[in-house]
Amino acid sequence: MIRHIVLFTAKDKAQIDQIIEGLSILKTIPHPRRLEIARNRKSDQLGSEIDVVVYGEFDSDAELAAYKGHHLYQESIRRVRPLRELRFAADYSV
Repeated sequence: MIRHIVLFTAKDKAQIDQIIEGLSILKTIPHPRRLEIARNRKSDQLGSEIDVVVYGEFDSDAELAAYKGHHLYQESIRRVRPLRELRFAADYSV
């Protein structure tokens, strides 16, 4: 299984809900085993810069690639990229 985690910061904190809305269309893509999009609770005392978290689980590299190749993934990028400052991504096998 592959875990896919993406962290976002917003250019304008007033647009965090718009970022979440733009990312939420990813939930309609059929390839993930599990996909969550959430606002960071910012409860860590050492760092609270991240605004939005995407967490996904995929059965294989092929499923992750199909997810990233889906037209709704591209649509999500189109909606979110102008609103975000930073994006960090990590994929790892479990």
